[in-house]
Amino acid sequence: MSYGSDSPFGGPPRPQGPQQPSKPANKKASPLTLTVFAVVILVAVFVFLSNFYADILWFNQLGFSEVYWTERIAKLIIFFIALVLMAVPMWFSMRSAYKHRPVYAPETSRPDSMSRYQAQLEPVRRFLMIGIPAVVGLFSAIAVAGQWQTIMLFLNRVPFGSTDPQFNMDLGFFIFTLPFIGLITGFLISVVLLGGVAGLLTHYLYGGIRVEERGGITVGKAARVHTAVVVAVFLLLQAVNFWISQYETLNNQSGRVAGALYKDVHAVIPARMILAIVAILIAVTFVIAAFNGRWRLPLIGTAMLVVTMIVAGGVYPFLIQQYQVVPSQRTLEREYIDRNIQMTREAFGLDDVEVTPYDAKVSTEKNALAKETETTANIRLLDPNLVSAAFAQLQQFRGYYTFPETLNVDRYEIDGKVEDTVIAAREVNVNPNDTWVNQHITYTHGYGLVAAYGNRVAAGGRPDFMLGGIPSTGDLITEEEYEPRIYFGENSPEYSVVGGPEGWTDQELDRPSAGGEGEDTRYTFQGEGGPNVGNLFNRVVYALKFASTDLLLSNAVNDESQILYDRNPRDRVSKVAPYLTLDSSAYPAIIDGRVKWIVDGYTTSNDFPYAQQQQIESAVSDSLTNASDFDRLSGRVNYMRNSVKATVDAYDGKVDLYAWDTEDPILQAWQKVFPTAVQPLDNISGDLMEHVRYPEDMFKVQREVLTTYHVDDPDAFYESNDAWAVPDDPTSSTQGVKQPPYFLSLKMPTQDAASFSLTSTFIPQAAANGQQRNVLFGFLSANADAGSEDGVKTEDYGKLRLLELPRDTAVPGPGQAQQNFDTNPRVTTELNLLRQGASEVKSGNLLSLPVGGGILYVQPVYVQSSGQTSYPTLRKVLVAFGDQVGFANTLSEALDEVFGGDSGAVTGENGDGATPEEQPGESEQPTQSETQKLTDALDAANAAIQKSDEALKAGDFATYGEAQKELQEALSRALEADAAINGEAAPEGEVQTSSEAPEAPSESAEPNDANNG
Repeated sequence: MSYGSDSPFGGPPRPQGPQQPSKPANKKASPLTLTVFAVVILVAVFVFLSNFYADILWFNQLGFSEVYWTERIAKLIIFFIALVLMAVPMWFSMRSAYKHRPVYAPETSRPDSMSRYQAQLEPVRRFLMIGIPAVVGLFSAIAVAGQWQTIMLFLNRVPFGSTDPQFNMDLGFFIFTLPFIGLITGFLISVVLLGGVAGLLTHYLYGGIRVEERGGITVGKAARVHTAVVVAVFLLLQAVNFWISQYETLNNQSGRVAGALYKDVHAVIPARMILAIVAILIAVTFVIAAFNGRWRLPLIGTAMLVVTMIVAGGVYPFLIQQYQVVPSQRTLEREYIDRNIQMTREAFGLDDVEVTPYDAKVSTEKNALAKETETTANIRLLDPNLVSAAFAQLQQFRGYYTFPETLNVDRYEIDGKVEDTVIAAREVNVNPNDTWVNQHITYTHGYGLVAAYGNRVAAGGRPDFMLGGIPSTGDLITEEEYEPRIYFGENSPEYSVVGGPEGWTDQELDRPSAGGEGEDTRYTFQGEGGPNVGNLFNRVVYALKFASTDLLLSNAVNDESQILYDRNPRDRVSKVAPYLTLDSSAYPAIIDGRVKWIVDGYTTSNDFPYAQQQQIESAVSDSLTNASDFDRLSGRVNYMRNSVKATVDAYDGKVDLYAWDTEDPILQAWQKVFPTAVQPLDNISGDLMEHVRYPEDMFKVQREVLTTYHVDDPDAFYESNDAWAVPDDPTSSTQGVKQPPYFLSLKMPTQDAASFSLTSTFIPQAAANGQQRNVLFGFLSANADAGSEDGVKTEDYGKLRLLELPRDTAVPGPGQAQQNFDTNPRVTTELNLLRQGASEVKSGNLLSLPVGGGILYVQPVYVQSSGQTSYPTLRKVLVAFGDQVGFANTLSEALDEVFGGDSGAVTGENGDGATPEEQPGESEQPTQSETQKLTDALDAANAAIQKSDEALKAGDFATYGEAQKELQEALSRALEADAAINGEAAPEGEVQTSSEAPEAPSESAEPNDANNG
């Protein structure tokens, strides 16, 4: 076959086929089409740039423009570098292959179809040679730019000051340098592979690589050299991969424990060093062969490399593991298990846990709690997970306010005494189906914090508020002393338009008028909380951002208007500190006369050598968490520090970041990246210090690690005979969810004074296919009190104290304590009485307290009547110590029941009961006499049931009938008292009980059978 003169291979002219009719010249596009096309392009560009401009306004207004520009410029530089590194070698590879294409070729060397492909590609060859590398480089650059944090940490790395136990290298090499080298090596391997493939395809298309008719392949010299160079570079990069992979074994998670174990140290690491050297030598042979044409040596070397990879990288480590390690694993792995224990504890801040043996007793005696006043006086009876409805009914006042389902626990000093407090923000509640004006102009903010004493309740079992009402009043603070308006919160609208010039008619609904009469008051925002939308351009920008024509056209927007958005505290902190992992909850506090949200920020890593990884989402999940809490809290980590405390001002949204763990090298590296973003610890005011808490999610991860890593002996760790588990929440209706940790003030046995703490318990881990033993093995407490001095943390803050109980303990765990409550005949009888009249009994949080030489369990019992406006009120208190159960109207009485009639405890429920002044819409407080009536009626009913039971057993049916009448009267009085307490109408009719004597009483009749009629 011959080639036409237009063939790149030359030859005689090719016979021409029939001429195709020429196509008419393309018509020029009409001006209208060009105009429409241009307008579409301009609109798309404007929309893109408007979002960019809106972000600039947001960051500038907040004072974090450094973060915005540093991140964007870093991404842009990385993008262009990656684009060039990918596109240029690929273009050069293709250009080189084309440039060195053969000019002549035998007639039988190529099929005729290939020449047609060349002819078709020739008009667009230049475009493809530029376009293909550009497109591939574009996608590669986007992917690499997404790894900007890895690159920035490497460029700003700082030493850890401690070394790994295998290579004796600074830990910063594994955290900062190794991930960067891995990223660059992986990217360059992609460059070589993609560029090499593109070059080889070009060689094939233009005759450098030919497939003969008889199945043979002919490779030209240029293609051979090209291939050899690509393979050589690939092997050199693989040598780098082999070399760094020996360090990566220190973070291997596939063994019995994390890190390099015996097999890795004695087989895998030496093998990878050998493979790196062999790969370099073979790369050299390929370069030599490219010029002398002798391919035998590099081909043999490649085969040897593959064999070495199989034998040294797979077979040899397998043989070492199976025939040397497995028979003697406990002995051979001891050193490496010990490394894992020490490094895992260091990675999660558990290397300084104070472990104390605690031989907890289960027997009770009088005055056992006489020396435990600091703990018993602070026992929290108000359950923040149940009283949201009570806060709503008593403190919401209007339908446009709301409270979160789970409230927060903090502490405040009142009259010289620090009180545990259940606190929540009264946030705005906007109807998503309301008008645009109501959603974004009228309902803009919530109003005030509401706080109640944690250790006592008011009459009727209601929360005893230390701060509440509108205007805010109470023991805690007055409205004149703090700014109550909440424009930024967890339930704030997507965006609000606020502000106005002097003399502007107030548009924002502020709060109910004083006294409950007249129209609600109006207000105009006075701060600097968001970008200005007073000019037309900014209004257009934000109208596009929020897809709202109303924002553009509304006459409620004026020259001084600001737009508030990204108002969730965690969202704001996440945007200004994208390198932080944030705690799943933010909590409000009154700080320096402002309501501020406090958010805990973590620096994390997954590259700490020898440390066991933890799945964050699994570790922090419990009965109180929701799926939405984990939007920024997922993935696996093996290093975690609470490095930053952040605050968000609820009025103007101002964000402050404070360096909390100043010794954390990762935080120090980020401070070099963003020098002005994080303020020093010295800038934290004493008022803020008073409300800083130990971070919940950090504590949850630490307790999960301690379920295994409380063991410090490698042999015991290997045997796994002392593994613990976090108990399930016995009060949850969902099976298999963990009990959450609880904040409360207590004095640990090793402490000199009580402190605000975060606590949790441990039970033994269930054996495979075995039954769970719900006995207590451990009690963990973290000191959550940072003090009150400006810029200075107390030395004891964050101290973890672990009480270890004997392994043959009979101390009930939380689940067993709940079981003792639920199966106690007296408790079940009285709870059944409380359920009369369709009331619902709700078990509060089960608190565990190490007092009296043992473990005391306290659980408030709430009763909620039927009806849409009902809410839980505290009616009873359950107490357990060992197997002894107390059940009474007050904590003090319940403790006395357990400890021989006199516990000696001083409780905090005998406060003065002062509550804020009655507010508009709030019903009058029930009197103590009604509560006493209910208590007396329940006691009488219980006595009547016992009397009925005794009469049945004695066969005295006359007495049985009298007892039933007494029971009926007692239940009627109880229902009347309960209705009076809850402000409801008294039930009509009488409670029906069986007043007739049974025909044939059974000896085995249960006490409750008497009132089942």
